[in-house]
Amino acid sequence: MRIVSFNANGLRSATKKGFFDWFGQQDADIACIQETKAQEHQLQGADYRPAGYGAWFRDATTKKGYSGVAIYSRREPDEIITGLGWEDFDEEGRFIEARFGNLSVISMYFPSGSSGEVRQGYKFRCMDWITPILEQWLASGRDYVICGDWNIVHTRRDIRNWTSNQKNSGCLPEERAWLDKLFHEHGWVDSYRHLRPEGEDYTWWSQRGQARAKNVGWRIDYQVVSPGLRDRLVDCAIHPEPKLSDHAPYVVDYRE
Repeated sequence: MRIVSFNANGLRSATKKGFFDWFGQQDADIACIQETKAQEHQLQGADYRPAGYGAWFRDATTKKGYSGVAIYSRREPDEIITGLGWEDFDEEGRFIEARFGNLSVISMYFPSGSSGEVRQGYKFRCMDWITPILEQWLASGRDYVICGDWNIVHTRRDIRNWTSNQKNSGCLPEERAWLDKLFHEHGWVDSYRHLRPEGEDYTWWSQRGQARAKNVGWRIDYQVVSPGLRDRLVDCAIHPEPKLSDHAPYVVDYRE
């Protein structure tokens, strides 16, 4: 099973840049998209509906052209869930879950706090709110693959400029400590770090300056899996080329 996670920074824009042409070459079973930045009715044309895949969306209702998540799948899900029960989070179009038997595949777009204190405070509230939900998922006995832009780096290997970003959203000690707890205490598995213990690859680059050309990046896009899937992780790849967004698609292969 091959799963793609991709923050499109606007799915219409990424499509014009060749995302679905690239996707058609990946032989993927599922694609989890974040930041569609569109309403579902704007993504109905053949350009957005690759042959052989169904598509499911959760748009933002708070502001059009903002956020939004989607799942494309070869197999019809048994169930689609588009919210977690907190309106502030759900209505920003940040969560969609497809269930296939005992497997849940989630496309999640975690908030950024880079615009200022208000949004950083909201991000911290989201971290506190979702922690017991993540614990419930682990206790449920289901297998989970949580794809998405988490907007947090975890370790020094996940960001080029570690020291200078210690006071910036996405690299704050409190944010990284939260990931520490998820990965090292709760048992969630960072698929990339499991498969690439020494890897120093990035999935996002600022659009300012020459960040991408100089590979001054951050790894903030993950496929986080429940412990039962650890031994089914086979391989992974980050695809910075072709340039489809300010993020790169992240692809993981799972043993069936």
